Amino acid sequence: MTHVHIDEALKIIKALGLPRAQQNERSAVSLLALLNLTAKKTWAEAEAPLVGITPVMDWAHEHYEKKYAPNTRETFRRQTMHQFVAAGLVLYNPDKPDRSVNSPKAVYQIEPATLALIRFFSTKKWAAKLAAYLTKHQTLIAQYARERKHNLIPVVIAPGKKIALSPGEHSELIRAIIEDFAPRFAPGSVLVYAGDTGEKWGYFNKALLTGLGVEVDAHGKMPDVVLHYTDKNWLLLIESVTSHGPVDGKRHAELTELFAGSKSGLVYVTAFPNRAIMGRYLGEIAWETEVWIADAPSHLIHFNGERFLGPYLAG
Repeated sequence: MTHVHIDEALKIIKALGLPRAQQNERSAVSLLALLNLTAKKTWAEAEAPLVGITPVMDWAHEHYEKKYAPNTRETFRRQTMHQFVAAGLVLYNPDKPDRSVNSPKAVYQIEPATLALIRFFSTKKWAAKLAAYLTKHQTLIAQYARERKHNLIPVVIAPGKKIALSPGEHSELIRAIIEDFAPRFAPGSVLVYAGDTGEKWGYFNKALLTGLGVEVDAHGKMPDVVLHYTDKNWLLLIESVTSHGPVDGKRHAELTELFAGSKSGLVYVTAFPNRAIMGRYLGEIAWETEVWIADAPSHLIHFNGERFLGPYLAG
């Protein structure tokens, strides 16, 4: 049975101009959770707690008996919260704007002007307040977009050329790989790919990779950074490790298959921000790979083999 607040939340979502794809029960209960509007509260009692995705889902189950499977978490994030943020209705990590996009501590909060408007829902002033809100709302969206852009991490990929990555430790390490590792160990190399926690394809020179014999579709699990060391015609496949694994045996095999058509030699590198994090994964690192640590940027750790840095031929 649908509670009246869920139906009313849907009316608000439509009134605020969210696309049809967000006009559903999932988005309605998300909005209610963002307002902590339990079944017995009135709209005038709406609040503005900081909430994460899993707490939103738990809240919906506790207060409205709407149970969602754990594997729908990404649907909530990508198909509801992302659009709420893009529309300027919700703030992302307002307590810590530079928090990593994929951090388990990520939180959302209803935007103050939106909260003030919603508190008038179902009153005689709603229509007038909604009209006034909508006349100013595009300005708010632009303002928050500028603030989000301000928190992006700039990365120099060539003289006079920069890209911007989502904030967080992972992106900071990717920047260090491009700006500190590459000039030392692959001077003159060209960036082929850099992943981003916010957008999978943060930077991708697909034409260059295709020219080197590698075709990658959207399902290919790319390493975090790919560099073409042109002087030696090597492709450096680099994993940036802040919270998940290095180039272990399984990942080595995946990358070997993904880049099987390469006309360049393949070099496998795992990058860590510091030795403490490397220590957690030391037993997993594959042989015949390299390890680089950002806080000791002039050194490489070589895992066996006859070369200091270079590709190994199969067999």
